[in-house]
Amino acid sequence: MNQGIVHVLLFEARTDNEGIHSLEVQGKTVVLMFENKDDAERYCGLLEAQDFPKPSVEPIESEEIIKFCLEAGYEAKHVPKGFIPENEEDRLMLAPPELNRDVSNWSDEDIKTNQDEKYENLASDKLDEIRKKLEGLI
Repeated sequence: MNQGIVHVLLFEARTDNEGIHSLEVQGKTVVLMFENKDDAERYCGLLEAQDFPKPSVEPIESEEIIKFCLEAGYEAKHVPKGFIPENEEDRLMLAPPELNRDVSNWSDEDIKTNQDEKYENLASDKLDEIRKKLEGLI
């Protein structure tokens, strides 16, 4: 990959609540680094068409994004100009997945709380199911 400027997708850029667009791919968090600004802007438009908050396209040094990803445990994925996908995973570098995670609030505490609530609801549903089975045995 050429060192230099790449384009990333940021939510609420240059604010205290800034977030970077990422994908979950095979258990890894992937940040896309677009070589071509037009490709990045097209990706933003596709996100917006899915009722996803529209990020802004921000130019940044590729080394800075790579360093950020390493520190955060993410993978930086370079999307070269004229990129042609060879498989389903590659397709995600040109078009977002059909299902996206809600990013209306992406602080770690909120994500943990949302995961805890989902787990509690699932556990409650499972307990009800087990309770009904046991009652049926009596």
